[in-house]
Amino acid sequence: MRTLLAILLIIFSLLQFKMWFGEGGYRDVKRLSLRVEKQEQENEALAQRNRELQAEVEDLRQGLQAIEERARSELGMVKENEKFYQVVPGKKNSAENPE
Repeated sequence: MRTLLAILLIIFSLLQFKMWFGEGGYRDVKRLSLRVEKQEQENEALAQRNRELQAEVEDLRQGLQAIEERARSELGMVKENEKFYQVVPGKKNSAENPE
């Protein structure tokens, strides 16, 4: 009876060891769940970016106003008979060098 109990205890210990430290054990599951969580966050960020790009594409497809706004801001274009003023910041006056 004692030998059977000892054998069962050894088998139980080996199974516990494999569960906690072996391949597919607790540590692997924890590591994989952290990777899944990180990937889900990355996927959500990419999905948000895709939604923003899709909205921009739809906006460009439907309206000339968006195209005009983009041409003005990114390309510096102005309409015909329109004046463009560019304000350049001046130099700061220091106490040592008054002008």
